[in-house]
Amino acid sequence: MREVFINYRTGDGEKTAALIDQELSRRFGPEHIFRASRSITPGETYPDALLAALRRSSLLLAVVGPDWTNFQTRLHDPEDWVRREIEEAFTCELPVVPILDGRKTNRLSKIDLPTELARLADLQTIPFDTHDTETGVRRIGDLVAEMVPGLRDLTQADKTSPASDTVTNSIGDVSGTAVQSRDFTGDVAGTIVKGAHGPVHTGNGHIYQNSRHVSGDRHISGNGMTYFEGDNHGTVQHRFGEPDRSADDSR
Repeated sequence: MREVFINYRTGDGEKTAALIDQELSRRFGPEHIFRASRSITPGETYPDALLAALRRSSLLLAVVGPDWTNFQTRLHDPEDWVRREIEEAFTCELPVVPILDGRKTNRLSKIDLPTELARLADLQTIPFDTHDTETGVRRIGDLVAEMVPGLRDLTQADKTSPASDTVTNSIGDVSGTAVQSRDFTGDVAGTIVKGAHGPVHTGNGHIYQNSRHVSGDRHISGNGMTYFEGDNHGTVQHRFGEPDRSADDSR
């Protein structure tokens, strides 16, 4: 369903109409903008296509060039399509916005218009400076977004799309709970690490962190604990058993 109909006269404002069509199509999608020379396909019945597009539109933009009112003979012809399109918009109670194309284009005067189009002279217009087309088409686009709120602004949708710097995780077989931050590769099996402030090792092997280490044979028997600090490269034996009573018996 097209929402915006661009009305223009060939030879007087058609280039501006094409610029407006290009910008609105980029911003809202070409399927929502109707411009006859682009939107009517070859073989399609011209009058039927125009009237059908008007009746399903929500807004008509009338591009008025510097010679627009000089086509008085054509404007006073009931079969003139520029006139018929605007009349149909009035009949359908569509909002009509005249766009004054170029600095030399003045506001419309009722004296220069047929009675059926006299209402155009009372409508608020938008000046379109052909020396600053970028500002002109952006202003028209903003107006369309305001007057046809049902249209989706594709340019705004691009700005709110997710950032390209996404987080991806890769986990092999998981048994239990896995909590990940940024990218993980490998297997995680039932290991939860919280609040770690140094190296964390959940596999097999040795880990040393800023400390001395003990190497060699260590034999511990009985109940208790042996704590070593410093380098030890020999054999350490520690036995826990019954105390030696021989000294006490000799007293």
